Amino acid sequence: MSPSTPWQRLILPSFLALPVLALLLGLGSWQLQRLAWKQGVLAELAAAQARPPIPAPDQPLPFAHLSATGRFRPGAEAMLGLEVRGTTLGGNLIAVLERPGSSPLLVDRGWAPLEGGQVNRPEGEVSITGYARFSDRRSPLAARDDPAGRRFYQFDARAISQALGAADALAYALVVVVPAPPLAPSGLGAAPPPQRGPLPDAAHSFPAPHNPHLGYAVTWFGLALAWTAIFLLWARRRIQDK
Repeated sequence: MSPSTPWQRLILPSFLALPVLALLLGLGSWQLQRLAWKQGVLAELAAAQARPPIPAPDQPLPFAHLSATGRFRPGAEAMLGLEVRGTTLGGNLIAVLERPGSSPLLVDRGWAPLEGGQVNRPEGEVSITGYARFSDRRSPLAARDDPAGRRFYQFDARAISQALGAADALAYALVVVVPAPPLAPSGLGAAPPPQRGPLPDAAHSFPAPHNPHLGYAVTWFGLALAWTAIFLLWARRRIQDK
């Protein structure tokens, strides 16, 4: 049996290296597809925020810019999620807005402490604007909700409505958006920063999902390039090896 040539000794290693290279290139291409998808989502959110608000309908589009007028039902409140601000534990305050001639509407008023704090609860008619938020997809890893205690860790419009005695509420929530106050000037002689506004602390803009997919794509393609360079250097030494 004749001895194998140096090139023949690369056949088996090549079959082992090519699937790894194909996997790295596939992951990089997938992240480019995710990048295009995320850019489209961000563009839709920016366009929705730029449109004037419309009265809250029964079935709005996701993240639609909405407005509503009514009165908050006394005592119909729940807490959603957990978030620490400073040294205070709190969550998002969900309330029921009663609207004359229309179905009740869940309203995410913003962050409020679980205990204490001077939470503003207007008794008269209020007009609010924000965006539509639909129920989250249930995750098996999320903490278990406590409907009796009105504590929820995932947004489920139906479950929260029933816990608050508003089973006829619409199947989404209006997340209140209040423009952020202007930043105070800094430097010597500047006025002290303003105190935190009234509670709940509403959102200041529409959601802006993080978009890291370009960095992920560069990482995977970089690994593919490094894998190719390493294999070529190894193959060169193997060919030159007698």
